[in-house]
Amino acid sequence: MSTVLRIIFLGLLAHAGYSQRSVTVTRSFTTDSLGACQGVSCLNQKVYLYGDREVGVIREYAWKKDSLHYTKREVRLTQNGKDLINHPTGIACHSDLPVFIGNSIRLNQEGTLWKAVIYAIYWKGLWKTGTLDGNVIQTIEDDACIQGTRPEYVEYAGNWVVATADYGNRNNEVRLYDPQRLTKARRTSEPGVVLKKFKCSPWVQNLHWIPEKRQLVLIQNQIEGRKWRLTFLDFDRSIAQGSEVVLNVIDYTYADELEGFSILPQKNKGLLVTSSRALNTHIVAIE
Repeated sequence: MSTVLRIIFLGLLAHAGYSQRSVTVTRSFTTDSLGACQGVSCLNQKVYLYGDREVGVIREYAWKKDSLHYTKREVRLTQNGKDLINHPTGIACHSDLPVFIGNSIRLNQEGTLWKAVIYAIYWKGLWKTGTLDGNVIQTIEDDACIQGTRPEYVEYAGNWVVATADYGNRNNEVRLYDPQRLTKARRTSEPGVVLKKFKCSPWVQNLHWIPEKRQLVLIQNQIEGRKWRLTFLDFDRSIAQGSEVVLNVIDYTYADELEGFSILPQKNKGLLVTSSRALNTHIVAIE
């Protein structure tokens, strides 16, 4: 492509809102008491980090003066004293819609067989009692998935629906589920639960939705379980084509396992989290 054509092409992309993003790590620190951190969600001006400590846990933080401050609020994802959501892999929460938490259960020591489960949760009750006792609305086997589940709310066709994606290295998909049907289903393969799907690249650990740009971010590893990657997708075009339409890929040189990413209430900043026990939380500047 000639220099002139390239300038014109990049100008058209920028005009359409598809200009490349920069997500640069500015500070790294350790957030303790999570076990291996599995993700981050920003909900109602609070930041939630979740992990697989001796049991699955979610901890609440406030974002103040460019720092995370633990609010002393924690929930344990246990039921009747037993670890129920032992490996939380996503929190889908939006307005007054049903709240879903994903769980990926290892079925063999080699890690080649997994069972994916989505739980519909009474969110306010969970934070009132501190456990899942009395707060599990429905347990849904995500048998429509190929490997793992990581729920996140996105907007599709004028409605808010639950997106999830696969982790493996073949036949990966992003799927959209009807949240109302999901709360009544026993399996995601039941009629009417899956609304749409499209093919995506491998090693997706989590999803993040950017509503104002209608972009879906795939939080990925470059290889299985290692090295960081963020892939920004044009969501509407991906749905229309049936396969991911990539706007930007950001690869990092960090060698550990990236698990989550979320834009903070301060929109030009975000958090990246990994499963490492030290230096597992990274503040990023977004441009």
